[in-house]
Amino acid sequence: MKNKFLFLVFLPLSFFAQNYIPTSAGEIVRHHYYTLSYSEDNEQAAWVYYKLTPEMVNGTYERKNDFRSDKMVATGSAELSDYIGSGYDKGHLAPANDMKVSALAMSESFFLSNTSPQTPSFNRGGLWRKLENKVNSWGKDTVIVVTGPIFKDNIGTVGSNKVTVPGYFYKVIYAPSKQAMIGFVLPQVKVNKELKDCVVKVDRIEEETGIDFFPQLEDLLEDQLEGTVCLAEWDL
Repeated sequence: MKNKFLFLVFLPLSFFAQNYIPTSAGEIVRHHYYTLSYSEDNEQAAWVYYKLTPEMVNGTYERKNDFRSDKMVATGSAELSDYIGSGYDKGHLAPANDMKVSALAMSESFFLSNTSPQTPSFNRGGLWRKLENKVNSWGKDTVIVVTGPIFKDNIGTVGSNKVTVPGYFYKVIYAPSKQAMIGFVLPQVKVNKELKDCVVKVDRIEEETGIDFFPQLEDLLEDQLEGTVCLAEWDL
């Protein structure tokens, strides 16, 4: 009888994190480095999903301000003209700082399907920028990130495509290695808060948005992670 050998292949956690795509209404658009669900009514993504890995965090590719429409959106995405003279920034949902791993990743981050109208003070500094930087630091361990607007208390619209200016933004982060999850909701106004004051149950974000973030998780684990607030696993 021939000898038979059993080969064990150990895959990185990022491999097993490929199928945590949220479910919601809207067109699903899959780019190489992130996936989004496009809300035609609001001319922007309802959510943008990506895996943030150590390779992405440690990337060195420089930022390129190549904002442009996303031709993969079947109904057509927002256009540059929508933002001109609006007073609002083209605020990234998947930040360029998380996409430094390659020229393609950086380029994809500048599709207008990955942006939302944000005030300069919200986009360029304050708590939102602090949260983006904090999430980037968590990527050293590989985390799943979902970001998007909450269309509540909206501020108005911009451009001929009537791109909604959301009243709030959220982030949901899942760390498979620690079986830990955390959610944040930030209003698009200046607030005197710390990041820990913006932590909410992921269940609440699901109720506000109609998105099911991690339906692939075993039900008991999903209920536990999304129904509780635990700061012990997060450096806040």
